Amino acid sequence: MNLSKYSTQELNELKRDIDKELKSRRKEDAKKAQKELKSVAEKYGFNLNDLVGGQATRATKGKAPAQFRHPDDPSKTWSGRGRKPVWIKEWEAAGRSLDELRV
Repeated sequence: MNLSKYSTQELNELKRDIDKELKSRRKEDAKKAQKELKSVAEKYGFNLNDLVGGQATRATKGKAPAQFRHPDDPSKTWSGRGRKPVWIKEWEAAGRSLDELRV
């Protein structure tokens, strides 16, 4: 396929259409794969959830609950994971304890 005859706008539209189609096909393929997996599980006397249901992925775990909350601005929270937010660093630099912020 010779793409050099298309304008930039036409190529962008074509790319958008291709991305949309690929997304649609990916969903269809996932449904098809799930159906096949279910069939194989049932063949051996299992429920599909028995085989894969207990494995939580990062996406399904969700956001960690807040462990620390700013005393003056309750919208500022920190789960205690990852890098410390600036307000936590400032709090500690002032000689205050993290325990004072614990939820």
